Amino acid sequence: MNLNASSVARVMLGDATLCEDDLYLGLGECVLRIRSNSPALIRELTGYFSHVAIDAKEAAMEVIAIEGDVPQTGVEFTDWKREPGKTGRKDAYAELADGRLVHKVRTGMIFLQSEEYRIAAGPCLQYNNQVINFINSQHMNWLQHRGWLICHASGLVHAGQCLGIAGFSGGGKSTLMLHMLDDDAVSYMTNDRLFVRVESGQTMACGIPKLPRINPGTIVYNPRLQGMISAEKREQLLKLAPQELWELEEKYDVHIDQVYGAGRIVAQAPISNFLILNWKRDSDDETSIEQVDLGARRDLLAALMKSPGPFYQYPDGSFQQDDASFDEDAYLRELQDVTIYEARGKIDFDKLIGLCQKTIFV
Repeated sequence: MNLNASSVARVMLGDATLCEDDLYLGLGECVLRIRSNSPALIRELTGYFSHVAIDAKEAAMEVIAIEGDVPQTGVEFTDWKREPGKTGRKDAYAELADGRLVHKVRTGMIFLQSEEYRIAAGPCLQYNNQVINFINSQHMNWLQHRGWLICHASGLVHAGQCLGIAGFSGGGKSTLMLHMLDDDAVSYMTNDRLFVRVESGQTMACGIPKLPRINPGTIVYNPRLQGMISAEKREQLLKLAPQELWELEEKYDVHIDQVYGAGRIVAQAPISNFLILNWKRDSDDETSIEQVDLGARRDLLAALMKSPGPFYQYPDGSFQQDDASFDEDAYLRELQDVTIYEARGKIDFDKLIGLCQKTIFV
C-alpha cells in the first residue's frame, strides 16, 4: 500500500454511503461540516453540539465519521508518549507522506488527519466521545493556526470577564467550576481546553464546544447534578471510601443548558484572572488564595500548559511530536496582563468559592 492520505482514506471509507443528513457547526468564524454514513450518529452529534449547530451551505473543513468495524489499514503504529503522571497506552500513530493516522488503543478507533481528509472510522456510535474530541481537534487546530495558545484549563465568565481555572492532576477544577455555576451570574466557557491570545492590547479567552465530562465523585455531592444518576447508584457510590470515590473513572457529560438553563454558554470573552489549584487533599492547612507572579513561579506553568496532541498539524503540513517541549515564554507572554492566583492548603470547594467571590468576582 502506498501510504499517503488518499490511499488510506479509500480504505477507511470503504463502500460506505454517506447519508443525506449532515451537521454544520458555527464556531465563531470557523464553520465545520460533519458527515457520516450513520443517521443515528448525526442525531447524537446534533444533540451534543446543539448550542453551536447552524444552517449553512459552506464550511472551512469537513469531518467524516464512518460507523462500522475498525478498518484494517495494514499500518504499523507507534505509541504516543503519555504526559507526566499518565500511565497505560492510549494513542498510537503512523506518519503518512501527507498526513497522520491515529489509533485509539483502548477502543480500536482509527482517525485520519491531513490537510485534505479528516476521517474517523470504527464503532463511532459506541465511542461517540472520541468522534466529538476529533471534531473539536479541528477547531483547536484552526484556533492555533491563528495565534491562540492552548491551556489545560476551565473557563467561566462573570460580569463579561473570563476566569481561567487550572490545576494539577486530581485537583478538582471541573468540580470547582460546576459548583461555581450554581451562581446564575456565572456562565460556562470551557471545561478542559482554554485558548488565550492578546488582541489589540487585551488578552482574550476562547473555549471549544466540549461539555464538561465528569466522574461520579463530582456528581454525588452536587445537588444540581445528582439527577444525572439514580438514587440507588448514588447510595452505592456514597458507601465507597472518599479516596476511592474521588479516583473512580466513570464519565458523564454535563449538558450545561439542560442543567443550568439556556444561554449559560459563552464562546469568547476578555480574560482578567487565572486561578491555579495547587491545594492538596491531605493538607492540614486552611484553604487560601494568593496572587503570584507567574514568571517567578514557573513551577505553576506545569498545571496550565497543554500539548496540542497527535492531531495537531502545523500550517506547513508537519505534525506535533510527542517529545516537543513547551514554550514557557509564550505562556508568560500571552498571560502577562492576566492576574494569577494560587489556591493553597486543603481542598475545600465551599471555602474557595467564598474566597473567589470576595477576591476575584468583585
